[in-house]
Amino acid sequence: MVHLTSVPKVGSSPSLDSYPIPKSKIIWGQSTKNLQDSDVAAPLVKGLEKVKLEEPGEDEITSSVYGSRFAGQEMPNHNMPAGEMPKDIAYRLIKDHLSLDGNPVLNLASFVTTYMEEEAEKLMAEALPKNFIDYEEYPQTADIQNRCVSMIARLYNAPTSGDEDTPMGTSTVGSSEAIMLATLAMKRRWQQKRKTAGKDFSKPNIIMSSAVQVCWEKAARYFEIEEKYVNVTEDRYVIDPEQAVDLVDENTIGICTILGVTYTGHYEDTKAISDLLIERGLDTVIHVDAASGGFVAPFVDPELVWDFRLPNVVSINVSGHKYGLVYPGVGWVVWRSPEFLPQDLVFNINYLGADQASFTLNFSKGASQVLGQYYQFIRLGKAGYKSIMLNLTRTSDYLSACLEQLGFIIMSETGGRGLPLVAFRLDPAHKHHFDEFAVAHQLRERGWVVPAYTMAADATHLKLMRVVVREDFSRARCDALVADMKLAVDTLTKMDVGTVEKHQEHVKKNVTASGKANKGHNKYRKEKHSQQGKTGKTHAVC
Repeated sequence: MVHLTSVPKVGSSPSLDSYPIPKSKIIWGQSTKNLQDSDVAAPLVKGLEKVKLEEPGEDEITSSVYGSRFAGQEMPNHNMPAGEMPKDIAYRLIKDHLSLDGNPVLNLASFVTTYMEEEAEKLMAEALPKNFIDYEEYPQTADIQNRCVSMIARLYNAPTSGDEDTPMGTSTVGSSEAIMLATLAMKRRWQQKRKTAGKDFSKPNIIMSSAVQVCWEKAARYFEIEEKYVNVTEDRYVIDPEQAVDLVDENTIGICTILGVTYTGHYEDTKAISDLLIERGLDTVIHVDAASGGFVAPFVDPELVWDFRLPNVVSINVSGHKYGLVYPGVGWVVWRSPEFLPQDLVFNINYLGADQASFTLNFSKGASQVLGQYYQFIRLGKAGYKSIMLNLTRTSDYLSACLEQLGFIIMSETGGRGLPLVAFRLDPAHKHHFDEFAVAHQLRERGWVVPAYTMAADATHLKLMRVVVREDFSRARCDALVADMKLAVDTLTKMDVGTVEKHQEHVKKNVTASGKANKGHNKYRKEKHSQQGKTGKTHAVC
């Protein structure tokens, strides 16, 4: 039944004539003829009548989001609003505000997963209320994490011969946390060895390529470790094994190698470094940053030796939210054995009634991403991951060939010898009056986010662009990008130098996020401790 009611005057009391009888006052099977106004208006809880409630606003009940008073007001920016807002209006206003964000599908700057199956999304949504750290309440969820760690360790050929050599691992909120934990473990193990030998342990250092992701710089600075860089060159975009081992001294806690440099997708030669260490009788350990390549190389190039098959490799991190095919953020770190994860870093705690060991930088976190990872593992299996990664590699090779035909110089590998991405730059022989940043800005007008950036230290004069080929980057979408890339170059070629410069400045200020975003507090600008501050290096988007 539809009840038509009139709006009561302010101060008037409700009556049977103006409102339908509340169901809570009706005894089913009993006639309502004898109910009085006082019965209907009586409070459900004794004493509630003393609470003075404000009359509803005139538009709190509305059939239209945009007919409400909230649609005509500025959205809260700095202060929490005093009053409430209907849920549908709050949802719609925020959704509308986010519509100005870029389309994740067209964001070819990021490795982060932008597609999962509906069943995976449903499973993850159902787990949103679960606090992953509560092992006592959610033991099955904790067990699923252990299963994932075991699967990843075996994927990376960790030795599992005895109880004492069982690989160790944990989930993290991404590879940044995983790298922090691995760096801390290397430092602490080195310190313990130095203490036992009665030697100074105050000056640890770590060796890595200048093309590392910024989280490595953070780890070194946060944990007071000297950074020793092997700089890239115009012709070499990865660490040089000989130079890396030459830098090793008694204070070196370890060497970082990258399975998939974020700039160009190259795999660094971990085996060559391990072989040199053995040849020189050095017991320096290696950590492999497999954030991007850890779920690619095992399926596309299984013969590549980079993992625990090498005796010096003691820990590996990987991002589940990149080619692990899970929404952000989830990462993993695995140690070869307990020997390489010092006991004094692991805390045994009793939380909500359950004894548990913990080695993390945070505590509470959602369980959804871990469950999403397990879903992908059992849903796809090795065969499914291999099919996807081979498809991505084919698409990457196709895009590489197309861009080469358009006159670009390809800087990335093909044929599965690196990540499924294409790094490229303009050919200086063509003497263009525009650069890679202008091409990137031109593509932005078509909705594509294709980053342009400068190379790492000793090669910062090189400008390049990069397209990350993800699971949802189909051949058809690739063709659309190639067509728009050609259009962008043709458009810029027809412009004169002054017009190109003005257009770039306009796009930078009014279209790109960097032009509109708050760049942070003035106090923290122009720092000189990072590679960007020292050399002008710009970090590739991950």
